[in-house]
Amino acid sequence: MTIDLAVVPVAGRGTRLLPLTKSQPKEMLPVGRKPVVQYVVEELAACGMKRILFVTGPGKTAIENHFDIDAELITHLRENGKEEYLAQLSFERADVEYFYVRQRRQLGLGHAVLCARRFVNGNSFVVALGDSILGLNERSRVVEVMIERFTATAAAAVINFEEVPREEIGDYGVALPKQENAEVFELLDIVEKPDPARAPSNLAVAGRYVFSPVIFDALAETPPGKGGEIQLTDAIRRLIRDGRKVIGVRMPPGEKRYDIGHFESYFRAVVEFAFADPQYGEKLRRYFGLNPHATVGR
Repeated sequence: MTIDLAVVPVAGRGTRLLPLTKSQPKEMLPVGRKPVVQYVVEELAACGMKRILFVTGPGKTAIENHFDIDAELITHLRENGKEEYLAQLSFERADVEYFYVRQRRQLGLGHAVLCARRFVNGNSFVVALGDSILGLNERSRVVEVMIERFTATAAAAVINFEEVPREEIGDYGVALPKQENAEVFELLDIVEKPDPARAPSNLAVAGRYVFSPVIFDALAETPPGKGGEIQLTDAIRRLIRDGRKVIGVRMPPGEKRYDIGHFESYFRAVVEFAFADPQYGEKLRRYFGLNPHATVGR
């Protein structure tokens, strides 16, 4: 099965990152040399996505502008002898079409995905959170593996998971796997933001999903949950309880997810990407008294 469509929800207000996000989307915050959402799009393009639908909201036009072709900027660089900077705009020429739909009410991630229903039009598709980077410098191939498992198992959904410390588990959707310690496993249940003491595991949703279109029926039937929002996790749980097969895939060993959701995780991402920079990383590590030849992340 060929899946070449991804839905990228970017409508959240980013309140945990105020005042940075007062006048710019959190997905456009810089990490290393690029805004967060560019890493996400380049990862998806490398995994075969040809169409990307952004589910946007108020104050998100900077995302649309970023992925437009800026003919005036290109002309300016050429006329002023700055052609060397044109390579930094190569993402504009990626073989990807971009589309946008508004989430007119802030009713949660599940509702944001539901906003894509008419566009998806009965096809299977990927969901990638626009504030979550996998790996350093778009190296991750997790989505490719997920699509392979989706096709091989005829699943209704495949979800990416990562192990997180028990004290942080209450911030995520958490898996109850059928097979313990397996890299690929069937889900018996999934719980949204459980009490850490009662969490079924330490496997947390890691920002990437593959869905068949049956997820839309589940979302349409899912009432508001925690925070008065339509939770994507609750709709996935409905699929499981209806007898649909839902598969989990663990993050590969050594590969990291960078969740740009609050200041601590954002600062970590900024530092790690800076230390991994091919031009300045070694100098920065020396400046901070670190081993200049140390390997940083993946």
